[in-house]
Amino acid sequence: MTHAASWESVASDGSARAGVLSLSHGDVETPTFMPVGTRAAVRGLDATDLANLGAQIVLSNTYHLMLRPGAEVVAELGGLHGFMGWNGPILTDSGGYQILSLDPKIDEDGATFRSTYDGSLVRLGPEESMRVQQLLGPDVAMVLDVLVGLPNTHEVVDAALTQTIRWSERALAAHTRADQALFGIVQGGVDVGLRKKSARMTAELGFSGFGIGGLAVGEEPWERNAALEATMPELPDHTPRYVMGLGDPEGVLDAVARGADLFDCVWPTRLARHGKILTAHGDYNLKRAEFARHGGPLAPDCPCHTCSTVSRGYLRHLLAANELTVFRLLSIHNLWFTLSMLRDARAAITEGRFADHHAAFVERRSKAG
Repeated sequence: MTHAASWESVASDGSARAGVLSLSHGDVETPTFMPVGTRAAVRGLDATDLANLGAQIVLSNTYHLMLRPGAEVVAELGGLHGFMGWNGPILTDSGGYQILSLDPKIDEDGATFRSTYDGSLVRLGPEESMRVQQLLGPDVAMVLDVLVGLPNTHEVVDAALTQTIRWSERALAAHTRADQALFGIVQGGVDVGLRKKSARMTAELGFSGFGIGGLAVGEEPWERNAALEATMPELPDHTPRYVMGLGDPEGVLDAVARGADLFDCVWPTRLARHGKILTAHGDYNLKRAEFARHGGPLAPDCPCHTCSTVSRGYLRHLLAANELTVFRLLSIHNLWFTLSMLRDARAAITEGRFADHHAAFVERRSKAG
């Protein structure tokens, strides 16, 4: 069964749409970005930082948390909300993406793979994924899906999506937590016909929301856009659509233009840890020598905490000295940029000017030197 989630449209502009996703721990205005707290923490930040950034919902990872500290430990310590000290909505992915990277042996009942922590043998199937996520207690759980690397053959991609459908049916049967929504996942690679097939079959199962998986894995932007265009018409209009793992600014707005509502990616915080700064006028590397004596903020028009308090020169010094403080400060900026990008997109949709806003955003960033 699926429960505890509803999405209501507020406005649309072409295929782009703005809405409100109601979950057990609050409402989420869409489109929006979910900062990734893989191990129940967004690296370098705490719940207060996330709230100050305007994050509405965060993501954690089933695979990592089931191994350390264990779902039972999280449940004993108040579920993810109590464990993290975060009172807003939380979504957990099922771990399928992480499993793909571990050379799993997949059969009809589940996946067998080695733990990245101690090398022990781990078994995860659709029912166990549901058991773990119900213990973790997020507002939204995701079904366990079968991913394949791209490029791949039509036959392999088709077999993976049909097995994902069978696992989805089993996840629905195993899911009983009434305060938790369960989202299905659409697969199909970049094959337009298989995307349509997967979306149609997944929609027929009656989930309260839908993840669009198997993208943001190195495909060309036009391939991703074509896959999204094939998928969206097959999904119910009244349900949220979550493009899993997509975080690059241009790709995110391309997906918004095609009707996507939710996004997640480690990109903003991972780039921050390497000194890469995201801005409306293009991205740059703060490690460059020219910034050593720069007294201005990371971005001149940015009101985030970091830009309001310290200079590029100071932040570059912290990077060079490998001071831990810099990872928090740069992550705050990059997440502010990403969250603001989607707040601005929502405003443009509600005001009927999204196409112009989208084009201006892309042009402005493309002119970066």
